[in-house]
Formats: sequence, C-alpha cells, structure tokens
Amino acid sequence: MKYRTLGNTGIKVSEIAFGAEWYVERPYEEVEEIVRHCENNGINFLDCWMSEPTVRTNLGKAIKDTRDKWVIQGHIGATWQNNQYVRTREMDKVKEAFEDFMERFQMDTLDFGMVHYVDELKDYDEIMSGEFIEYVRQLKEKGIIKHIGLSTHNTDIALLAAENPEIELLMFSINPAYDMFPPTEVIEDYSDDDKYTDLAGLDPRRAELYQLCEDNGMPITVMKGYASGRLFNDNDSPFGVALTPIQCIHYALEQKGVASIFVGVNNVEELDAAIEYETAEESQKEYKDILANAPKHSFEGKCMYCGHCAPCTAGIDIGGLIKLYDLAVIHDEVPQSVQEHYNNLTYDATECIACGECEDRCPFNVKIVDIMLDAQDLLN
Repeated sequence: MKYRTLGNTGIKVSEIAFGAEWYVERPYEEVEEIVRHCENNGINFLDCWMSEPTVRTNLGKAIKDTRDKWVIQGHIGATWQNNQYVRTREMDKVKEAFEDFMERFQMDTLDFGMVHYVDELKDYDEIMSGEFIEYVRQLKEKGIIKHIGLSTHNTDIALLAAENPEIELLMFSINPAYDMFPPTEVIEDYSDDDKYTDLAGLDPRRAELYQLCEDNGMPITVMKGYASGRLFNDNDSPFGVALTPIQCIHYALEQKGVASIFVGVNNVEELDAAIEYETAEESQKEYKDILANAPKHSFEGKCMYCGHCAPCTAGIDIGGLIKLYDLAVIHDEVPQSVQEHYNNLTYDATECIACGECEDRCPFNVKIVDIMLDAQDLLN
C-alpha cells in the first residue's frame, strides 16, 4: 500500500481508503472481517458519514483495540431521525448526532470533523456565518476534532472551501463522468442520462479546482470514484463503455490535489479488487484510450492534461498551458490569476513551432497546434 500526506496536516493515509456506507444493517462479524482485511492490507483511512446507529456501533467496536492505526473522517450534520438518514443544520439535532457518533465509536478525539454534504451556495454561506461553524470551531478548540473538513459534490462550493483557511480537507466526488459536469447544486444530475447531452472532456472549473487544491495544499479525498458502480457496466455507463475498479482508482489518484480515494465495497472480494491497484501493471491502469474512443460522450478532441503529448520540441508545458487557456475562455474577461500564471510560464504559446509531434502522441486527438494559436491571440 502506498501512502500520501494530507496537505499541511502532516497525516499520512493509504491512497486507497475504506468508505463504510455499505455496512449499514450488517452483522458485526462482517464489519469486523472487512476492518481486519483493511488493516492486513495497509488501509488506515476510514470515512463514516452514515448516521445509522448500528453501523457506528459495529465500526467502533471493530477498531477499538486498533484505533491508533486509523485516521477517521466523521461527519457533522448527518443525523438519524425516525429510522432514516437526514442531513440537517438544526443545531440540537446536529449536536446530538455527533455526540452519538463519538460515543458509538468509543473515542474522545476525531481526526477530521467533516461539515457534511454542502452542495448549495446559500447553505455554505449560512454554515460559515452561523452557529454551525461556531459549534465546529468549539469542537476543534476543545480537541474533540483535530481538523475541520467539508464534503461537497458542487465545484463552486469546493472552490470556496479550497480558499478557506479554516478547512483543512475537502471530500469531493471525482470520476471521469462527473468530471464532465459544470457546477451543479442538484446531485441527481450526475445520475440523469439526459444531463450528459453535449458534455465532453474535463470541465474547466474542475481542472481549476484540482490545481487550486494542489497550490494551496488542500488535500482532496475522493468519494463516488466508481459513480456508484455505474462505470462498471456498458449499459449503465454514460460513456457506453465500462471501466474497471483499477482504472477508476487510477483516474482519481492522477488528479492534482488528490490524496486518497474512499472505495465503497460490499465484501472482502470487492475490496481486493480495489487493492489490486497497488500491484497493477500500467496497462491495467490505462483508461485514456477507452474514454477517447467511447461510443457516447467521448473525450475525443478535449485535452485531459494527461501529459502524453510531452516532451515538446520547444519545451512548452503543453497540458499546463492548455489548462490555462481553457480557464481563460470560460470567462468574459481573462482572470488576472490566469494571466499571471501564463505570464510566468517559461515557454508560452508563441514558442510553438507547429511541428505536430505532440498531436501524434495525444490519445484524444486534440488539435494542439490550433489551440496554441488561439492561446497566442487571447493571452499574449
């Protein structure tokens, strides 16, 4: 198992982590089995957002004697009401649920207290200016949580969080399908086939997010890396072609800023399919040709900033330059930060000699020379 550091916290976690949501209403013996299997294979990172009491109790019991081996994300705002999960900002219920979480996990200190599931700008603003964040701050001041994190599926919220010095970890949904989406406040959009019309390539705002997290030392932990399993089936995949767990994991871990991916598994066998990533051949990880030639919603012609075009004869960082160009063209005016990044490039678009060698190597058949000419017009 390989390990990565969570940004500026200094905490090292396994790059493949255990997402425990599928262990609700499962007998303790099955929970203990998966926990021991994680430990035996070097997995030391656990996320539990589910507020269902039994899963909290079972997980707490399973890790009680090995708590010092685990780094844990626990969510604040995920409650259990009338025998069902409810996300809430009602503080009496928020506090009761979090205290229940700590009691059932049998611990005094939580590594990351996650502000749970913030997908609307209004919700983010109210949290960050009200008693919710005050409660979270108090938990940190008392040492009950060591670090503050936030989970979201909305790129706009994630960008705000990445610039918020109070937030030390971002949990975000990343996979090739979701990465095509512009920011949305409606999580159901991601599973609506009709919403994938006219989408192609990595949305520039997501590229901006990943770069910002890398620059700011904001670690990303990945959820929905398998798109809830849709990517494993030709018929369910929005691309019309299936990917493997290894390819999905590789896609997520290749993104800038990403530290770890939480895999949701039902059993030891599914966990082993994820762990196989650690010993997989490069050919098993390769997903780019599949996405470039997918029968639906292909990434054909769209730069994925993957670096296959390198090395450039003229020394240009092609992927980095195209990313800046993509970020510039989505705005009415070129953002100052983008222009400054471009101005600081060692070799800019004017250095392109149009040799075309990069285009021969690009798996997505991007018209790189044309983009270089457009970038000259816009940014020079």
